[in-house]
Amino acid sequence: MEHGANVLTMRANDGAIIKFESHVALESTAEIARRYAAEGYPDRYVVFTDKRVNADGSIEDGIFMSVLLRPSIFPSQAPLLGAMSATAMAVALGEHTDVPLGIGWVSDLYADGIRIGESTLEGKLDNFTSYEYIIITYSVKVSENIFPPRLTDMIKEVFEEGNTSTIMIMAKNLVHRFFALYANLKSSSKFMDVYMEKFILRGKRVKYFDGQRKRTLRVLNVDSKNGSLVLEGHDGKPLAVSSPSNVQIPKRIKIRK
Repeated sequence: MEHGANVLTMRANDGAIIKFESHVALESTAEIARRYAAEGYPDRYVVFTDKRVNADGSIEDGIFMSVLLRPSIFPSQAPLLGAMSATAMAVALGEHTDVPLGIGWVSDLYADGIRIGESTLEGKLDNFTSYEYIIITYSVKVSENIFPPRLTDMIKEVFEEGNTSTIMIMAKNLVHRFFALYANLKSSSKFMDVYMEKFILRGKRVKYFDGQRKRTLRVLNVDSKNGSLVLEGHDGKPLAVSSPSNVQIPKRIKIRK
């Protein structure tokens, strides 16, 4: 554990123990999570701060959180973790705002037409069929115009913490939502229907990188079985894209209410 950190014990819906390590400020939660992964820290260990220290020394408020997982899944199932993490983010944070939230591909979060957050995945294979670990990192800007500084009675009752900051309550709510879905990872229908409902890129145009070429293509949908983005090719046929590095998504997307 890092010096000066505070570690809380939480319990997921399936009864599993979650360790929630909070910091006053950090440059990177992912960097700490990588080190913890190498040191053998357990599954469901969370590193969180509500203040990120940028390279120029400035401080940014928000949810900055890395979740260390040691999942028993095949590499082919990993992309669904991106959709699952985005679903948890949209559902949990949607409880703290009246502004419609939407999901871009794979795991970008939009509010009021602007991208305000994302979740990213990284991992290490211990062989070709399973993972030694996976780290999911959340980064969400928490502005008062999107997330007013108030807590609902329901959220207060869940955590029973009157003095906890609004951002930490939001982060804990996100952790609970995430692990509720994580318990059903192998049954993707448990979360993909919500992901598809909140997906806002249908009919939008994105930049697709094919080798040295960059083309503008229309989004048809997301494949609910493997999470790949389905574009309309120039020949009119569906084109499945599995790597986010091949696609440039707009930073502003209008969300229909």
